[in-house]
Amino acid sequence: MSKEKSDALFNLIKSLKKSEKRYFRLFVSAEEGHSDKKYIRLFDLIDSQNVFDEEALLKKDSSINPKQLSNLKAHLYKKILQSIRQYNQSTVLDIQIREMIDHAQILFNRSLYDQCATVLKKAKKHAHKIDNLELQLEILKWEKNVLTQTVGPGNQIRVNRIIEEVQDTNNRINNINSFTNLSVKLNSLYYKIGFIRNKSDYEKIVNMFNISMPNFNEEELSLNEKLNLYSLFVNYYFFIQDFENGYKFAKKWVALFDKHKEIRISKVDMYLRAINNLMIAQYKVYKYYEFVETSRQLRQIRHFPKNVINENIRLKLLKYTYVHEFNRFFMLGDFDLGVSLLTKIKPGLEQFITQLDNHSTMIMYYKIACLYFGNSNYSDAISWLNRIINSDKVDIREDIHSFARILNLISHYELGNVDVIDYYIRSTYRFLLKKDDMHDFQKYILKFLKKLSFSFTEDKLIPEFKKLRKQLLPLQNNPYEKRAFIYFDIIAWLECKIQKRPVADVISEKAQVILRKQRKAA
Repeated sequence: MSKEKSDALFNLIKSLKKSEKRYFRLFVSAEEGHSDKKYIRLFDLIDSQNVFDEEALLKKDSSINPKQLSNLKAHLYKKILQSIRQYNQSTVLDIQIREMIDHAQILFNRSLYDQCATVLKKAKKHAHKIDNLELQLEILKWEKNVLTQTVGPGNQIRVNRIIEEVQDTNNRINNINSFTNLSVKLNSLYYKIGFIRNKSDYEKIVNMFNISMPNFNEEELSLNEKLNLYSLFVNYYFFIQDFENGYKFAKKWVALFDKHKEIRISKVDMYLRAINNLMIAQYKVYKYYEFVETSRQLRQIRHFPKNVINENIRLKLLKYTYVHEFNRFFMLGDFDLGVSLLTKIKPGLEQFITQLDNHSTMIMYYKIACLYFGNSNYSDAISWLNRIINSDKVDIREDIHSFARILNLISHYELGNVDVIDYYIRSTYRFLLKKDDMHDFQKYILKFLKKLSFSFTEDKLIPEFKKLRKQLLPLQNNPYEKRAFIYFDIIAWLECKIQKRPVADVISEKAQVILRKQRKAA
């Protein structure tokens, strides 16, 4: 077995939960009887290692023949997958349906066509229940096979029915492919540039969207089509910064899962993404009480069956929990509590971040930096911002790279690091030009910081802050400038300098005004 395959076996074993490992031992013991325990021995030896080491493994157990090891590992890998499949069978309906299709094939091959048809009927009922179109198509294929072997009254009607179902299922699958293909294209662009930067970005995205969208009647779409359609709409509207429409479709997306609770388990990954996107939308349009209510749904996922909460789901659940708890602190302006939480969880958080993908890592760094900045911990903010600035992943979320540099400059200003500000201004200027991200917002900030001198008296500084605030306020309504305010509440920072108050107090005061209005409206 190659090194890649050995690593694959090692990683597979390490991904198993205790209950899955226990089940595997029982599974192999039952299958092999008392004749051969080598699989379990090899499994235990690999499980005990922190890093896969074939030589150490052979030294520990002389009964394992080095010449047989390659085949033994390959067979063990297969046995583990079979065990996991069987372990999950009782709770994952997709696996149950596939098994029924396998049983139908066995019965068909034995010419037991009536029994085959009965099994297919049951499988079809379950496949419709979770709206799994791919499995429905597979079932229809076998129904056609059975039909060729069983001629009887009403045969033509059955033929026409199956043909119609195949065409309808194929059309639905094509719709879903169109939705998901477009969604992947949008995500790829978003991971690179972030929110649209200018009119050119906007026209490019809108044209791509309109050209790629198939014709459809939303009311006639199946459950699966709607789930993928709403996911696409959320991505699209977020990308072009239309958060109101993004919120509308995120709400419809989650509502669909609330209406069809039986699919939450089989589609837990999408359900988790739907809740995450709804919370992002609620955060962007500042619906705090709805945000808190949705966070309860997020926490409830922890109580799903243990075999459903795999490593992928566990990691996403933890990531979304962290991010939205940070967002809650931003909404309330409660940076002190946010930093207190960070202090408690920092060791575990550092380890957790190493498991994230590059995009999620970038977001996490920026969120943490903003929490520290909001609490006036500028040195800590710079430390986390430098992780972004010094990263070689500059083609992932170029917008975050840009605004990290702006926030870094302001942090150095707050610390009085006059000697480095000019260097960072020039460095930031070059980066923004290179990334085609030099807009009025950035120009005003850089010009403002460049002319500031610490020989200014406090009374002379305040008019400068007021001037910048006056320049920036109109940009909040500019479709291609307003994204800057998503990353950092520069207006609140300027008001805190003008009013000589902590930035957290200014943001908190604004939050309380909004929350009072929401309570009255409720």
